[in-house]
Parts: sequence; C-alpha cells; structure tokens
Amino acid sequence: LSPRRPRTPPKKSSLPKFYTKGSGHGMGRTLSNIPLPALPTSPTSPSWPSGHVTLEQFSQLADQPLPGYFTPCVYESVGRPVTLQTWTEWREKNCAWDLGEVFFRSLSSNGQYITPSDLKPLLRSLLATHPGLSFLSSHAEFQEKYCVTVITRVFYETDPLHMGRLTRRMVRRRKLWEPFLAVADEDDINKVTQFFSYEHFYVLYCRFWELDTDRDYKIGKEDLMRYADHSLSGMVVDAVFSRGPRPFGRERGGAEMSYEDFIYFMLSEEDKQSPPSIRYWLTTLSSTSDGYLPLPDMRSFYSVQASRMLQLGHEVVPFEDVLCQMYDLINPSRPQRGVCESDLVQPHCDRVSGAIFDALFNLNKHLQFESRDPFLERSKREDEFETDWDRHACVDYNRLAMEEEQREEERREMEKMRPAPPPLVPLVPP
Repeated sequence: LSPRRPRTPPKKSSLPKFYTKGSGHGMGRTLSNIPLPALPTSPTSPSWPSGHVTLEQFSQLADQPLPGYFTPCVYESVGRPVTLQTWTEWREKNCAWDLGEVFFRSLSSNGQYITPSDLKPLLRSLLATHPGLSFLSSHAEFQEKYCVTVITRVFYETDPLHMGRLTRRMVRRRKLWEPFLAVADEDDINKVTQFFSYEHFYVLYCRFWELDTDRDYKIGKEDLMRYADHSLSGMVVDAVFSRGPRPFGRERGGAEMSYEDFIYFMLSEEDKQSPPSIRYWLTTLSSTSDGYLPLPDMRSFYSVQASRMLQLGHEVVPFEDVLCQMYDLINPSRPQRGVCESDLVQPHCDRVSGAIFDALFNLNKHLQFESRDPFLERSKREDEFETDWDRHACVDYNRLAMEEEQREEERREMEKMRPAPPPLVPLVPP
C-alpha cells in the first residue's frame, strides 16, 4: 500500500521560492503592479552567462512571478534557446497580464488549453521540492499515483464537460491558480485540501487498492459492489459502468473501471453536495440526455432500493410519498420533467441533494439519514471542514492509520514470539 505520511513535521526545503507570499492571488491584478527585481540589460551581465542557459542556471537566475516549482514549466514556455534576451522578451510580454493568465500560459503547451500531460512536469517538480512530500522521494510508484490523483481531481472540478482539456474560461471561472499558489506557501501539504492533500490521496488509493483484489489497477462491477459494505444497489453500479462520466474525455461504458474513473466515482459518492457530484449522478442515473433526471428513472432506482429495505426488515415508504418530500425540499422548476442541476444547486438545497441521491441507491446512507441525530447534524455544520469530502477523507484516513498501526503492532508481537535462530558456528577447517 501507499506509505503513510510521517506525523513529524518535515524539514523545510532549501530551494529558493521565487513567489512572494501575500503578493496576491486574485484576477485582474497585473504583474506590472507587483514589484519585481529589475532585469539586467546587457547580455554580458556577470549574473547571466552568454548564450543558452540550463534549467538549473535558470532556476537560480530568473526572477519569475510564480512559485519556484513552476520553474521547469516557465523554462519550457520561454522557448529555445533560453537566453537572457528570450527570457526578457517573455517577461515583458507576460507582465502585462494577471497571475491567472501567466499561470495558463506557463502550463499550456499549445496556448489554447491545458491538458493532463501539461500538468505532469509541474507536479513532478512539486514532488521534488515540497517539504511535505519529501518522504515519497524513495517511492517512485506512489509519486506517479499521487500525480495521477492530483491531475484527476483538477479535471473533476474544473472540466464540467469532461473534454479532457481546460480552456482559459474554465481556469478563470474556477480560479485554478489559487490552490497551485497556496501549496507553495504551505509546508504542511495536508492543509491544502484542494487537490494536493496527501491524506486525501491516501484514502482514494487505499479504497481502490481494497477493491482491486487481482492488482491489475482495474475493478469490475463485482468489485464495486463491495464498496462501503455493499451499500450501493446493483442497478446503480450497472449505471456507473454504462453511463457514468469518465475523466479526460474517455468513452463511457466498458466492463472495467480504471483508477482515474474510480476517483470520479468516489469523489461524487462521498460529497453529493458539490456541483461536479450533482452533474455526475444526474448523468449516471438519467436515461435521457436533456440534463433532467426524469420520474420513471427515479421510480426504477427507488424500487430496487425499496426491495433491499424490505428484505432487511425495514419499513418501506411508497415512492409517491418520497417524491412528494423531495419536491417539497427542492421546489423544482419543471416538476413534470423531474429534477435538473439548476434545481439541486439552489442555496436552500445545500444539504438536500445528497439525501435525495442516497434515497435512490445508497441504502446505508439513506438509513443513516432517516435516523439522524439533529445535534450531530448541527455539529457538522459548525465543524472545520468545508465539504463533505474533506470530512470523510479525514475520518477515513484516521481509521486507515489506526488499522495500519495495529497491523504493525501485531507484526512486532509475532517477531517477539518467534524463536531466535541458532547461532552460526563456523566450520572447523580440514
């Protein structure tokens, strides 16, 4: 399994940070308004060598407006050869723009959009320089999985159409540069819960690892049925595989789910309040393509849920009564057509969408909601977590950490009980 992050605070990296804390992460502020050191005007300046400079030299000499781990991406975006002149031209050209535009231009390899491959060099640089990820330096496999997890989470939240590329408009609407700048200011990687938290990666990867029993990094329907103690109905599992959105513009359908597909599923399952999750489940549950979850589909999913409740001896509420409660809570714009995303993202539906989806296909969460403690619900609204996913990841990580510590204690106890081997006696020479 993936190594757990040590609890002791890591040492700070000696790599200089070119991004100044508190210099502003907002849009609209041009870099020309941010004080930067003056560039030397002569190619014969002693600080810059004549001719092409290497990446290592560039990282030491260039006063760039982004954090230090952006250096490889900025270096590539300057073009070839990288000289004092080309760097000066690049900086003068981009200083007329705000941080969001410089962020986009530094990452986009074609100037039109950002692809998953554009983010990989940036994350490899982050892994090599961030003090909170230094313990992964000897685990190349998990470094790669961490990069995949961060990239998939970025596209999950920023790419609503699942095109596999991020346009300027998507980046600006999401203010995508803010968490990328914040992670450079924070030595504790787990405090940056947007995309970068290692604890979140640990929970996602361990959950996938538990379901992937044959270790081929793919899971099938039977594997997904075991998720969360068999809380999902078979009908919704079939829908996830046949209609569920796939990341990076991959074609839907298929009998297997990759790790990236599982990230989309788990983020949507554990936080049904977020807009990406609402879009995920509306697409998965609906047999139409008009953005609505129609009444016949809701009835079909609930009938399977009601059968499971009846088998376990629970009281079953008729679908008509459940539908009436849903519509009272949501007040949909077109009740005869069903519910759509704009209905579920209304301010008064903040805590409603999750309960509606759970009533259709997640038996355990539906029963928990029906028997909920009002004082516990109030404490959730007042705790430190911003999202349901942050809360779930924290609880699940602590549980996984305790289980790992118990296994380590059991291994140590077994070592103590094992008899010591006999001493090795050297042979008598002939």
